[in-house]
Amino acid sequence: MKTLREVPIGSTARVVKLHGEGAIKRRIMDMGITRGTEIFVRKVAPLGDPIELNVRGYELSLRKADAELIEVE
Repeated sequence: MKTLREVPIGSTARVVKLHGEGAIKRRIMDMGITRGTEIFVRKVAPLGDPIELNVRGYELSLRKADAELIEVE
C-alpha cells in the first residue's frame, strides 16, 4: 500500500482508497479528494509539514497525518 505522503515532489498519483473514519474522512472528501481523483504533489514545506497539492484545478495544503490516510497508485 502506497500513501499520498510517499509520493515524490513533482509526481502525480491517483486516489485508490480513503482510510480513516467519520469527520476526518468526510473532511478529506469535502476537499475534493475522492476515489479516482488525480493529485499532483507540488512541494513540501521546509520542515516537512504540510504538503502542497494540486487537486481538481486548485491548490491545497494537507497535513502529513491526513496524507497517510489516502491510498494512491
